[in-house]
Amino acid sequence: MKRYITEGQIYLDRQLHNRQIYPPINVLPSLSRLMKSAIGEGMTRKDHSDVSNQLYAAYAMGKDALAMRAVVGVEALSQEDLLYLEFHDKFERRFVNQGAYERRDIYTSLDMAWDLLRIFPIQLLRRIPEKILQEYYHRPGSYSSHEHRNKEDQVTH
Repeated sequence: MKRYITEGQIYLDRQLHNRQIYPPINVLPSLSRLMKSAIGEGMTRKDHSDVSNQLYAAYAMGKDALAMRAVVGVEALSQEDLLYLEFHDKFERRFVNQGAYERRDIYTSLDMAWDLLRIFPIQLLRRIPEKILQEYYHRPGSYSSHEHRNKEDQVTH
């Protein structure tokens, strides 16, 4: 038997599929072995690694808050837990979800990521260095999906 080293693994999730999130990628167990050597200043953008780490952490916290809500109810959750729930929902609907013909480049994705991370007060973004926070947190996002976002918010709220 031969062994092969793959670049990474993508996990598809039936629950995301059932909620019509396309592509239904479960980001937490999915991984890229080459990402760290292909991102950052000169390749993508200097905030890429930090934003990626913060997105993973916030999404994981959102999953935890979702599980807690199922056990204790939404009334028992803290304000911080509620922020993580909001992030979790918007991360899946806006960031993971892409139209079948949507073309999104990495810079658009990073701008979208910052827009989502602004759900949180700056002090909760502990995985992003202060210098990067100062440069990007207060900068308005420049991605072009504002109409799409507003439609989604009207449908779900």
